[in-house]
Amino acid sequence: KLECCISGTHSMDLVALEPFGEYVSLPGLDCTFPGGYSSLPDRMVSALPEGILLLSKAVRTIQWRGSFHEEGDETRDFPVRVECEDGDTFLADHVIVTVPLGFLKEHHQNFFQPPLPKRKAEAICRLGFGTNNKIFLEFEKPFWEPQQQLLELVWEDESPLEEPSADLEANWFKKLIGFVVLQPPEQHGHVLCGFIAGKESEYMETLSDAEVLSTMTRVLRTLTGNPCLPAPRSVLRSQWHSAPYTRGSYSYVAVGSSGDDIDVLAQPLPEEPEDPRPLQLLFAGEATHRTFYSTTH
Repeated sequence: KLECCISGTHSMDLVALEPFGEYVSLPGLDCTFPGGYSSLPDRMVSALPEGILLLSKAVRTIQWRGSFHEEGDETRDFPVRVECEDGDTFLADHVIVTVPLGFLKEHHQNFFQPPLPKRKAEAICRLGFGTNNKIFLEFEKPFWEPQQQLLELVWEDESPLEEPSADLEANWFKKLIGFVVLQPPEQHGHVLCGFIAGKESEYMETLSDAEVLSTMTRVLRTLTGNPCLPAPRSVLRSQWHSAPYTRGSYSYVAVGSSGDDIDVLAQPLPEEPEDPRPLQLLFAGEATHRTFYSTTH
């Protein structure tokens, strides 16, 4: 279950063994940004001229291999035209595509005009993309020991030799690996962070906050043996699968694919060396790095 969370997959049976060894763990300690992850892009944006970054500007299609002109200016030729959902268009020499692999899996056929080359489309289909979610539970006061860092869950009626129950409604919470105690409490309050991956994680996204909180309360009462354990006072969870521009958390090298597929996904277009025009479509993001896939850096 822990490996499913790390790989962002429903089951380790879906993960290819040979390329699994190509993944590299970055040396050094984990870094926690004081203001959360958003402080990193905020810092990068602060170096840009004001008004240059457009948010809430969903893209409908990226047209490439074209010959587009600004209205009233026939002298400048652009190979790329980006059309937004609101009808606005932008002409460009290059576009860097950073949308997650989950979005590409669902939309690459219509997102690019002309469609991507067969080799790249097949790489997108073959590579794995799954869901790993976090469930944060805030408590009035801690029920765990001050030095405790981790609360792990093991269910007596489960065996690693048997297929887990497919009844998500009754058993989704059993995919939880447990809870990390957020440190320090002076900064975060008394908060546990649970991790859950796969189909069970996606099912959790369909439930209301109240249903998740109620189930977590039941699990923790079972775990501690205390039927009177106070319920968390609030719950916050990620919902990566239902987010329309992610459709999951991050990539893994699935059975039937290899690290070569990651390299193909990263390859800029057009590929023909004799094409005189510059590279038009460039691809970035975690699913384009052969040894650091699934990670932020």
